[in-house]
Amino acid sequence: MITYALSIFLSAFLLFQIQPLVSKTLLPWFGGASSLWTAAMLFFQILLTGGYAYANGLVRLRSTKKQTFTHLIVLTLSVCLIAVLWMIWPSPVTPGSNLKPTEVSHPMAYLFFLLTITVGLPFFVLSTNSPLTQDWFSRKFPGRSPYWLYALSNTGSLLGLVAFPFVFEPLFSIRWQGWIWAGGYLLFALLAAFNVLKSLRHSPVSDTPTETHAAVAPHNIKISTQIYWIFFSACASILLLAVTSQITQEVAAIPFLWVIPLALYLLSFVLTFSDKGWYNRKLFGAFLLAATIACFYVLLKPQTHFITQIIIYNFFLFTAVMICNGELYSLRPHAARLTRFYLLGSVGGALGGLFVNLVAPLLFKGYWELYVGLAFVWILLALVWPRTSSTSHFKPGFWVVAVADVVVIVCVYFVITSTSGNLFVKRNFYGVVTVRQNEIGAQQAANVLVHGTTMHGFQFIDPALRETPTSYFNKESGVGLAILNHPRYNSGMRVGVLGLGAGTLAAYGQPNDDYRFYEINPVMIDLANGLNGYFSFITDNPAKNAIILGDARLSLENELKSGMQHNFDLLVLDTFSSDSIPVHLVTREAFEVYLRTLAPDGMIAAHISNSRLDLRPVFWQLAQYYNLEMAVIHTPAENRDSSSAQSVWVLLTRDSQLLELPALQDRTSPLTGFRHDIRLWTDDYSNLIQLLR
Repeated sequence: MITYALSIFLSAFLLFQIQPLVSKTLLPWFGGASSLWTAAMLFFQILLTGGYAYANGLVRLRSTKKQTFTHLIVLTLSVCLIAVLWMIWPSPVTPGSNLKPTEVSHPMAYLFFLLTITVGLPFFVLSTNSPLTQDWFSRKFPGRSPYWLYALSNTGSLLGLVAFPFVFEPLFSIRWQGWIWAGGYLLFALLAAFNVLKSLRHSPVSDTPTETHAAVAPHNIKISTQIYWIFFSACASILLLAVTSQITQEVAAIPFLWVIPLALYLLSFVLTFSDKGWYNRKLFGAFLLAATIACFYVLLKPQTHFITQIIIYNFFLFTAVMICNGELYSLRPHAARLTRFYLLGSVGGALGGLFVNLVAPLLFKGYWELYVGLAFVWILLALVWPRTSSTSHFKPGFWVVAVADVVVIVCVYFVITSTSGNLFVKRNFYGVVTVRQNEIGAQQAANVLVHGTTMHGFQFIDPALRETPTSYFNKESGVGLAILNHPRYNSGMRVGVLGLGAGTLAAYGQPNDDYRFYEINPVMIDLANGLNGYFSFITDNPAKNAIILGDARLSLENELKSGMQHNFDLLVLDTFSSDSIPVHLVTREAFEVYLRTLAPDGMIAAHISNSRLDLRPVFWQLAQYYNLEMAVIHTPAENRDSSSAQSVWVLLTRDSQLLELPALQDRTSPLTGFRHDIRLWTDDYSNLIQLLR
């Protein structure tokens, strides 16, 4: 029994260690987009379904010897793959830099390709272990329920997931984590092979285990029951991905925030499948009502403190998935049908992932999956709630049905109101881009560009004001002062800009200037280039403009490798104004790339306006490491005019004289009021928790 338990625990631990590890490794390759996590989750859900289908098919083979040798061959192939990758990559599960994408027109397809060659086969093998081992256990101990092993499996998954941000990530580099994981996988392969061979000794002499094993099972499982297996699993999957997206889009695409929802999801399996009676329908129905009301509150009040939002969304997720998995467990079949039960459950999970990643972007203009999942769980709860007679006028399920109806109506209301008044809405892998027409300042109409919930610039409609640099980029902002007071202004200035937005910085361009914009989102490029006439900063600008599609850091690295020397007089980092921070653009390695593209007397201007994170400590450490002079320029709300917005800019340069210009010194804030003791961020280490306001 001990080898079964160890095998299941270790496989589950490794299964949920590899997900954040490989996702964090690939995150910088796709611009730090928060959607990478949900796309990666879809890949793993599909592979998990494949593993369960394989297990279900394997246990139905009439010959136990065929089962044994088939699985041993698959195990051997996965070990051979680990050994080969061990020799050619930094670690067996962290791909080499030669696989970094050179273009981003199909990010999800390339992500799936990378995940397949990196961890596809080992993950597939790990996913087969739980149902297979439970089947072997039920053969050896036919009178005992194997479902406690499923709870053990989810306990291993939970510990593996939580250990990543709290143990492995702080202590080990990504490369070392990859080596440790590969060593753990080899240990698992030995355990799994031992269990496979041991299962031969507990097979019927007739060598027809499938028929003997199934003889005690019910003849048929109702189609409606199997549909419920799929629906409850799909609902839980939709909610997991929707809540994760809701959190990471406006905070940061970091493993810590990925882990919390997934850990709660796994905890719900541990509790509901443990035979301890943790799930009570009435109690969790009441919790779901409270959580739903709280969710509606933060959706109506998006300015609610983000810690409060994280708590509310995760409380709602835990309550909802407890209901989904609690009802799923109540509908479990006899142990002889467990592989089919797990297979259909994983099919539901994959369908939920497909809905969020592929169907929803085609059907919805915004991120409405949370509303869909919220309504879905109430509908399912109303369907399964007992309709027994009662002494009251209404049956017990009446109130649940009534609440479900109200929830559906409110969700529809939120969807309708979220799209009203928009001139343009486009959703893709990198988020939702919206254009609205608002009154700015002294009743001046302007087209406003919004990505997610963050404003990324606006342009006045009045022709007399159309060329005015606006919002965070106005003439009194840090970047405006840096451009207008630079010694090379009006003398052929070379400017690089990471993050295009509406192209507002092009308003500063002069006829002999060279402006080079780097942008990963094709929708942003279309709008800045004049799509539908909303923005014309780029097209009206007399300077030489170039827009490069792709992750800014990767694009700069590729240009340097090709021998391109930009010698930028000013390099603008406008990638941190959203509340979701692309961490890979503000590490030691990233700044090494930036400084190589900069002229000796050049300057870096970083836009760090952020309502939730104070990035000054990160830039302070980078300035100390690279011996750069640093200044912070804050344009407060009380000094803004109709074209401006409150902003915070960090200026960094090797040439101290650039920061001694009177126009800059008059606006420079003291380098106090923030932490100076954080560690330097690298590609292997970052800690956003330290920066919370």
